[in-house]
Amino acid sequence: MTTNASISSIIMTPRKRPLVSLSSRRRAKAVADIFPFNFLPVECQLHILSFLNEVDKCSCALVCTSWSCLVRSWKLWRVADYSRRGVFHLGQEGLLVSNREFERWKAWVHLYTHHLISRRASLLTLKASFDLGDQCNKWGALLSHLLESVHCRDLSHLDLNWTFTLLEPLDLRVHSGSSSHQDSSTKMDQVVSFQELLTTLTHSCPRIARMRLHFDWSDTSVALLTQFQQLRVLELKYFWVFKGVTPATLQTLTKSLPSLKSLTLHVLVPLRSLGISYTLESPSLEVLDVSPSRGLVFSCLKLPALRELRATKVVRGITLDRRTRLRIQSRWPCLYHVLREGTPRLQALNNERLLPSWREENYRELSAILLQSCYCVQHLDSWLW
Repeated sequence: MTTNASISSIIMTPRKRPLVSLSSRRRAKAVADIFPFNFLPVECQLHILSFLNEVDKCSCALVCTSWSCLVRSWKLWRVADYSRRGVFHLGQEGLLVSNREFERWKAWVHLYTHHLISRRASLLTLKASFDLGDQCNKWGALLSHLLESVHCRDLSHLDLNWTFTLLEPLDLRVHSGSSSHQDSSTKMDQVVSFQELLTTLTHSCPRIARMRLHFDWSDTSVALLTQFQQLRVLELKYFWVFKGVTPATLQTLTKSLPSLKSLTLHVLVPLRSLGISYTLESPSLEVLDVSPSRGLVFSCLKLPALRELRATKVVRGITLDRRTRLRIQSRWPCLYHVLREGTPRLQALNNERLLPSWREENYRELSAILLQSCYCVQHLDSWLW
C-alpha cells in the first residue's frame, strides 16, 4: 500500500523545468529562424544570387568575405545591360540632361564596363543603346573592348540600338547644327561603326539566337548578318526613312538564315519605290510580323512552315489621281491568293484563328481581316489618299 502511494505521488508530481532567461530564449529563437545559407552547396548559393540585379549583387559583396568571393564569380555576371541608366533612374529614353548629369552617367557606363571585365563575365545577354556615330564618346570602341575582354562565345541575346544614346547633354543638342549634309555624314559614321561592331560580333559571338536591332539594309550589313546561322528570332527596325530595301536584298536575307523561326520587320518603302512588291522565302520561318512596316507588299510567299502572320495596311496620306492609284495597285496580287499558294500551314492572321477551310473558301471574318491587311484594289484603294 505504501509502495503504491509512493508511485502515485511520483506520477502526480509535476516535473520542474529549468529556468531559462528571456534573453536566452530570444537568442535561441533568432538562431532557429536564420536560414543556413552558408551551409548550402556553392552552386545553390550562386543560383540564389543570380536572381539579383547588379546593384544588389554589389551590396551583397559588402556583407562578408565569403559573399564577396561568391559575387566575384563569373557565373553571376551573365547580362550586360547598359539600357538601364545605372542608379540614377532619370526617366524616359532619350532624356536631355545637364552636362554634369551626363558625365555622371558616362562615368557609370565606363565603371560598369570595367566591372564586367574584372569579373571575367561570361555573357549570355547584351543590351545597349549608344549612338555609334558619336566620335567624341566613342561608344563603339567601348562595346568592342567589352566583347574582346569578356567571355561572350555563348552570347545568345542581343538588343542593340546604335542610332541614339539614352542620355544626351542638353548643351550639345542646343548648339549643334542640323544641316542635311551634317545629318548625312552622321548617318554614314553610324553605319561604318555599326558594321565594325557587327564584324566583331560575328567573330566573338557566333551563337546569337535572338537579335533586335536597327538595320541599314546595305549589302555589307546583310552579308554580316547572314553569318549568324543560329539566329532563331530576329527583329529589324528602322534606321533611316530615306533608306529603301530592295526585294532581292530581303529575299537574300531570309533564305540565308536556315534556323530562323520568328521575323519582325520595320520597313518603310519610300515614295520613289511605290509599286514594288516583295518575295519572301524561308523553309523554317514560323512567325512573320510586318505590321510595323509601311508600304510592304508581298507578291509571293514561299513559307512552308509559317503558322502566324501579322500585317497591317497603313494609310500613307499620298495624294494621287485615281488612274495612277489603280495603275500602281493593279500590279499587286491579293494577299489572300498569296497566302493560299505559299503558306500551307498558316493558322492565324493578325492574331485571329483561321478556319481549317479558309483555303477553299473566303468567309466574312477573313474578309474583314484582309481589308486591314491587303493593298490590292479589291480590298479598298483609300490607303493612298
